[in-house]
Amino acid sequence: MTEICRGLSLSRSVYYASRRPKAINTEEIRLRAAMKTIHHQMDATYGTRRMQIELNEMGYKIGRFKVRRMMKQLHLLAKRPKQHRYPIGGKPSAVADNSLNRQFNPEQPNTHWAGDITYIRTEQGWLYLAVVVELFSRKIISWAFSDKPNSELTTRALRLAMNKRDPVENVLFHSDQGAQYTSESFQRCLREHGVICSMSRKGNCLDNAVINISSFRFGNRELKCNGCRKFMGAY
Repeated sequence: MTEICRGLSLSRSVYYASRRPKAINTEEIRLRAAMKTIHHQMDATYGTRRMQIELNEMGYKIGRFKVRRMMKQLHLLAKRPKQHRYPIGGKPSAVADNSLNRQFNPEQPNTHWAGDITYIRTEQGWLYLAVVVELFSRKIISWAFSDKPNSELTTRALRLAMNKRDPVENVLFHSDQGAQYTSESFQRCLREHGVICSMSRKGNCLDNAVINISSFRFGNRELKCNGCRKFMGAY
């Protein structure tokens, strides 16, 4: 051994120090286990930022760059959702005037409603949500889910609202110019119930700001916790 150390220009103390077993870092082991648990529980949807926030809430003092390094070492890759594209929602019909004209505070209930549609990513694909909001109380009075963003979805949400509220006077229903609202089938449903149609102007998102649910965040964590990441759970 002495000859080997002399040939490698190493002292015997350095050789024996390298052979000494290293102390087990229990804190590092617990941290790695916590990261694997979070990654599994959140269905591989957490990147470095949300992983750091979750670890800090658990009591681990760790920065984002260390989280990124450790996730790379543990091969913990976050899923990236595919870009959403709306399919054809129905044959377009005539576009109505902006009768609401940003008057979002009516003086009486059940006189002004608004509707919108958004999408939610689930384990089995995109899920679409249509809602109807009563502007006087700002409450959601009906909603409907579907795996297709067509006019049948928005029509179902409107019919549910009419059945629940049964308004005495004619209601003004406001929406954007999406194909789900401009379609002939939805417009026919409005006429059957005596509802006045109002639509925001093209390129004016503020005309529909009171009901723009696309600004709501239906994150993967919330869907996971509520148990509706699958279609059957959401219906």
